[in-house]
Amino acid sequence: MSWGTELWDQFDNLEKHTQWGIDILEKYIKFVKERTEIELSYAKQLRNLSKKYQPKKNSKEEEEYRYTACKAFLSTLNEMNDYAGQHEVVSENLTSQIIAGLARYVQEVKQERKSHFHDGRKAQQHIETCWKQLESSKRRFERDCKEADRAQQYFEKMDADINVTKADVEKARQQAQVRHQMAEDSKADYSSNLQKFNLEQREYYHTHIPNIFKKIQEMEERRIVRLGESMKTYAEVDRQVIPIIGKCLDGIVKAAESIDQNTDSQLVIEAYKSGFEPPGDIEFEDYTQPMKRTVSENSLSNSREGKAEPKFGGKSKGKLWPFIKKNKGAAPEDFSNLPPEQRRKKLQQKVDELNKEIQKEMDQREAITKMKDVYLKNPQMGDPASLDHKLTEVSQNIEKLRLEAQKFEAWLAEVEGRLPARSEQARRQSGLYDAQTAPTVNNCAQARESPDGSYTEEQSQESEVKVLATDFDDEFDDEEPLPAIGTCKALYTFDGQNEGTISVVEGETLYVIEEDKGDGWTRIRRNEDEEGYVPTSYVEVYLDKNAKGAKTYI
Repeated sequence: MSWGTELWDQFDNLEKHTQWGIDILEKYIKFVKERTEIELSYAKQLRNLSKKYQPKKNSKEEEEYRYTACKAFLSTLNEMNDYAGQHEVVSENLTSQIIAGLARYVQEVKQERKSHFHDGRKAQQHIETCWKQLESSKRRFERDCKEADRAQQYFEKMDADINVTKADVEKARQQAQVRHQMAEDSKADYSSNLQKFNLEQREYYHTHIPNIFKKIQEMEERRIVRLGESMKTYAEVDRQVIPIIGKCLDGIVKAAESIDQNTDSQLVIEAYKSGFEPPGDIEFEDYTQPMKRTVSENSLSNSREGKAEPKFGGKSKGKLWPFIKKNKGAAPEDFSNLPPEQRRKKLQQKVDELNKEIQKEMDQREAITKMKDVYLKNPQMGDPASLDHKLTEVSQNIEKLRLEAQKFEAWLAEVEGRLPARSEQARRQSGLYDAQTAPTVNNCAQARESPDGSYTEEQSQESEVKVLATDFDDEFDDEEPLPAIGTCKALYTFDGQNEGTISVVEGETLYVIEEDKGDGWTRIRRNEDEEGYVPTSYVEVYLDKNAKGAKTYI
């Protein structure tokens, strides 16, 4: 089955057919290109959809995603984002594996087709030229034969006429011979051209055209094979992403299976639990007695007029919490406007945030210290003194954050019913809070519970805190002087303006009478009358190993 033998006379039809084959390739390329655009558009829409429903940072929506159902929905959004990525992969693979390769192949086929049909037209022109030469020699031979016949007839006529001179007869005879010779020459030329044409024609129809048409056939078959391979690739590109898409769908199913209604119910309790007990029974008010009307302490009408007992934490008794409106306005720093359980959660969250900030500052201080050591060992890299200001600033930030954390820890202990015992640490905190954070501490100290269910402050709170601090000071004054357990050297100047602290100057040497117990303060003494606390990070401590109570450091 060869086009060269079966279609030897269909040159024009083959030319049209091969052009149609190229058009099919270009149509398929256009189809795949539009598919890639659809995939990209679909992926973009999926990503936008996933982004649209993602929880906004620092918003109420972010808090809602604690629930397992919301977490599952968030996982679904993330899986859909990955699902969109696979459609982008399909688009990229279709472009690289089909469109780009087929586009180059179409250009190659066009060039090859042009070359083959150029050779075919050239062969056609050559055989047409040979045919024209044959026709020309044939017509000349026919003309010369006719001329020779006429010359021969004229000679015979002249030779039979007795009135014609011998010279005229001789002339007619010579003319007939010339015409006859010309006819013979034309015959020879025609015979030669005929043989030549037949040879060229055999070459054309049995060699040249079959070879050219064979190449065209091979080109067309390669085009068909290439189109089939492209269609297979088209399917394989989709098949390659099916496992990953399956994983995305499995992830959605897994997220759905992780939803736990019991966990979500418990989260609702933790989110909204007030910590109060349900209100007790309302006492009977007897109006038949001729005495002054007595109003029950738990009555709703008197709950807005009566004075509640100071609360140190714990559960409220006899309160109509569910029926009371909450105070509006700016929330106090100690969250005293919240119910006990919610207040505890907020305070715990604040303590955790402060501890993270403290750790961050400590890491920064450690990094600056290491850099300073590097500068000391290699002065050409930088001036160590240039880091002192930054180091001091970071240390001060740490102390501020620690004081802030201790303040919130005190409020947290109050809510949880764990009032601090009268220890040295409590005295230190009391003195520091009175001096630095007096307005804030007054808010947290011994808050009264208002009838409307929120916490309000009384004027007596400030005096109670001051009395508590005075008791600590009296106990501090009655104690015997503690023995020194070592010495210390001040690394930085500290201005001890708060009660219970002591001022030191950089480079000063003092006695250590109580080491840091984990709160960031060290108790030192300058002389018998001057002692107090300084930040541990401001001094370098040298403990006496033989001193009583001293710890050994390796």
